[in-house]
Amino acid sequence: MSDVPPVVSPVRGTPLLQTVGLTKRYGDFVANDSIDLEIWPGQIHALLGENGAGKSTLVKTIYGLIQPSAGELRWQGQAMALSGPAQARDLGIGMVFQHFSLFDNLTVTENVALGLDGKESFKAISARLAQVARDYGLPLDPKREVWQLSVGERQRIEIVRALMQNPKFLILDEPTAVLTPQEADQLFVVLERLKAEDRAILYISHKLEEVKRLCDTATILRGGRKIATCNPKLETAASLARMMVGTEVKEVKPRGERRITVPRLVVNDLNLPPDDPHGVSLQHISLELKGGEILGIAGVAGNGQDELFAALSGERLVKEPGTIIIDGIACGHLSITHRRKLGAAFVPEERLGHGTAPRMRLSENALLTGHAAGDMVRHGFVNAAATLQTVDRATQAFDVRKAKRDPEAASLSGGNLQKFVVGREILRNPAVLVVNQPTWGVDAGAAAIIRQALLDLADQGAALLVTSQDLDELMEIADRIAVMFHGQLSAALPRSEATRERLGLLMGGSSIDGKDPAHAARA
Repeated sequence: MSDVPPVVSPVRGTPLLQTVGLTKRYGDFVANDSIDLEIWPGQIHALLGENGAGKSTLVKTIYGLIQPSAGELRWQGQAMALSGPAQARDLGIGMVFQHFSLFDNLTVTENVALGLDGKESFKAISARLAQVARDYGLPLDPKREVWQLSVGERQRIEIVRALMQNPKFLILDEPTAVLTPQEADQLFVVLERLKAEDRAILYISHKLEEVKRLCDTATILRGGRKIATCNPKLETAASLARMMVGTEVKEVKPRGERRITVPRLVVNDLNLPPDDPHGVSLQHISLELKGGEILGIAGVAGNGQDELFAALSGERLVKEPGTIIIDGIACGHLSITHRRKLGAAFVPEERLGHGTAPRMRLSENALLTGHAAGDMVRHGFVNAAATLQTVDRATQAFDVRKAKRDPEAASLSGGNLQKFVVGREILRNPAVLVVNQPTWGVDAGAAAIIRQALLDLADQGAALLVTSQDLDELMEIADRIAVMFHGQLSAALPRSEATRERLGLLMGGSSIDGKDPAHAARA
């Protein structure tokens, strides 16, 4: 561990933003404990820490969403007390949140307009949005409604909206969690340009290799306190993770020799038109997944992954029952509840809103997916003790950090909510698990817990289909990897043959070995 001063120009004597002894208490719980932080112009400063370390509390204080209990905020050397985000934006502080704050039924321009001061005409906003998007290489169609967009495109809206406010200081909370490697590379170009424009960036991420690549300085929080400030370029990913977690992050690996059994999930020539004009049509998708196997699905966002999840989970039905088979039972026409009764479990990409109801307690969310199988409902009555037991088991097994035993889902940090959602389904011991982006937005320690649990479930004989935009994750846990491209599924490559180069070609629609990657094959 090093304690290296920020990389800044020696002629600058005053940080753009400082926190001095910043403290935030919630009753007896101390979320931030006397934190000192300095952010300089022309600097990309990483804020690191495991889930629940106090990162979100700190940046919400800087953005004016919450008031500190003690300590001081300084802007360009002057003490300030922010009354809210509007005042922060007026000063030049912008923020892109981890969870999107967008209205699905409004257009891109309408969503952007809601975040501005109202001094421009709608036509002027639309034109300026298109110009900023072009200038920074973040293409958007101002007229499209948000519900029609991929997760990656929604992220672009948040970033462009922040840039349209011309910030001097920009906070980015897990900006690449929903981006493909190609989209992340483009974002890095944008951030380097902002740095060259002498803007300051506070960068929150659990992807330590990108922190090493991008950031000049890193501050590490643990348990609400600042542990260290270092130059991440002089650290290793392992040393950064060790500072974050306080111990070595365990290696993810199978527990023993895995036994491959009979097919447990079979898809036969799945064809499904989109349910909106801008969706992706699934074409001739076939796969066979046996017990004890993990099949990884890679691909650029918006190529049919969400549509495939909807078809497999029963959120969208198909006419021919035999198109989807779970443990020998044709179920293409059956609902998600019926498929759960067959022993299947599903973890969607969007954990807040899709995976959980935000204002419901965790026990109530456990009931929503667990009532079809198990002992949560007896003779038509909810067994409250069983729902709470699921919460307790997930909390212990997946290290879910929360302020009380059974809080609302929306009160958890993103990473802790992800651990709960994944844990809730794995603890059902499903025969088939379909999971979309299993470690989106979680720290290195939490990602290791989730990935190890997925491997353990496969060791027990379950069949797992894992969709992820993190190629490193798929190469760590999957036995075979296929690629979604324009609604079609490539033939799956054994992990030993699935290099980043080969997968990258497939993700971009190029052929490998003279074969057409868009040709659907039995994975």
